[in-house]
Amino acid sequence: MSSTESPSVPAASVLPRVAPVRVGEGERLRSVGLPGVTLSVRSRRHTRAGLPSALYVHGLGGSSQNWSALMAELDGVVDSEAVDLPGFGDSPPPDDGDYSVTGHARAVIRYLDASGRGPVHLFGNSLGGAVATRVAAVRPDLVRTLALVSPALPELRIQRSAAPTGLLGVPGVALLFNRLTREWTAEQRVHGVLGLCYGDPGRVTPEAFRYAVEELERRLQLPYFWDAMARSARGIVNAYTLGGQQGLWRQAERVLAPTLLVYGGRDQLVGFRMAAKAARSFRDSRLLSLPDAGHVAMMEYPEVVATAFRELLAERGRPAPEGTDFRAPGSGADMTAGDDVPVTGAGS
Repeated sequence: MSSTESPSVPAASVLPRVAPVRVGEGERLRSVGLPGVTLSVRSRRHTRAGLPSALYVHGLGGSSQNWSALMAELDGVVDSEAVDLPGFGDSPPPDDGDYSVTGHARAVIRYLDASGRGPVHLFGNSLGGAVATRVAAVRPDLVRTLALVSPALPELRIQRSAAPTGLLGVPGVALLFNRLTREWTAEQRVHGVLGLCYGDPGRVTPEAFRYAVEELERRLQLPYFWDAMARSARGIVNAYTLGGQQGLWRQAERVLAPTLLVYGGRDQLVGFRMAAKAARSFRDSRLLSLPDAGHVAMMEYPEVVATAFRELLAERGRPAPEGTDFRAPGSGADMTAGDDVPVTGAGS
């Protein structure tokens, strides 16, 4: 799984100075040095003592900011922290240049071991969902519950709209794309990303759009930006081809933690049809299907995802009867335990 290429980025100590990362109200950001990697960790200020710990892992091209809305919704429920994976957000590249799913999972495990926060309620989106699945499978002692939003688990037939993301992993494609789009403004790039990731980009507020543009402008100044994107995309592709005990679906079957699965009907990157397979593979799963959501349901519908997570906590320790329906009040979303996937109203 590890990259066979030599790291091609400067040491963190000589990276250029760029604008600071935005820290939202009620949040703080700190840097944690670990063997071989330095992670930026975003957290919420404690509303009360004694809350169980939660850790959030973002997807390809994302950052800990992707979880800010959900973290705020879960104030008073869990003690929330979100990591910037190596090479993303405010975290510098890993020392060994390993951006594989295993490499990212190793960084998360190192942080949990060093912080002593485990077992945690572990959340993952997209690439972060694959990383969280691997962590839960190989280190069950670190995971109390698992919540996966559009996890990047292997698909035999990927959606056409997801193909360009996979192509980023082909050597040289990321740099070629960067050259071909050199004249694109940050606003144009953000519009494209939102159109790909959101079921309804109109839900993004002008303020959130401005923050996204500022963050992209900051990242484009980092010399390792495209390298981290390309190698992490390659890591996902490589993980899709692994079989045996290292295969992600086989590892999903090994997960012991109660699992919440969230899939969007308008997801252009992870097929909505994979929800049924995921519900069968994770042995103790609950499925929340959001017909109007895209790839980042925790950003589009944070209140609905938070409600589903509270339901998971409420019934933890007593199995949900197969086919039980948990309807989030006023959300138009169905949450089912077992294999049935409500698909009525799913968008294209």
